Amino acid sequence: MRIELTSRQQEIVALVRKLAPITGEQIAEQLGLSRPTIRSDLSVLVMLGKLDAKPKVGYFPGKDEEPEGELRRMLAAWKVRDIQERPVIIRETATVQDAVVTMFLENVGSLIVTDSDSMLLGMVSRKDLLKVTLGNANGGSMPISLVMTRKANLVMVGPEDSVLEAARKMIRHEVESLPVVRPGSKGDDQEVIGRISNTSMTRVLVEWAERIGRGG
Repeated sequence: MRIELTSRQQEIVALVRKLAPITGEQIAEQLGLSRPTIRSDLSVLVMLGKLDAKPKVGYFPGKDEEPEGELRRMLAAWKVRDIQERPVIIRETATVQDAVVTMFLENVGSLIVTDSDSMLLGMVSRKDLLKVTLGNANGGSMPISLVMTRKANLVMVGPEDSVLEAARKMIRHEVESLPVVRPGSKGDDQEVIGRISNTSMTRVLVEWAERIGRGG
């Protein structure tokens, strides 16, 4: 459960980030308050891991305020829907040549294969296309359905999944992108509504770095 800090506690954390090490007396002076007034706030912040205290030295940012902790919290709080990109789709009736052209024009490393109702059927990667085109003069005319990785073997995410979970799936399964899906109107259909890629994750890291640079 996330505990919301009071405005004064947030001010204290910001001061410690900026001026650490800083004593309780100095914090109180900066806030225009007495030391006893903020004593309970300091105790709460230390207990929550927002601050760390060293006798005769002062207060430092706690473990919960370290960059790694901040990144972990952000990835857990952000949803896939917050960062998903437009899906790059080809239909099941497309050929390998169609897929090569689409991949080149869209500058992506993989394509999502769907039926005419945008229901997920599979995915095809650069590696898949290379396998069937290198040294095969007729490879371009093959139906993409014969080349793609089928839905049953794909890793997917939903729009309400956390970005952290999406990142874990990409690392665990060593894939460069994930289709974002929601349940279709019948059976086990999955409607494609987006995709998460290495580029999506890079944008998250840049946003995180900029937030840290701005002080949160």
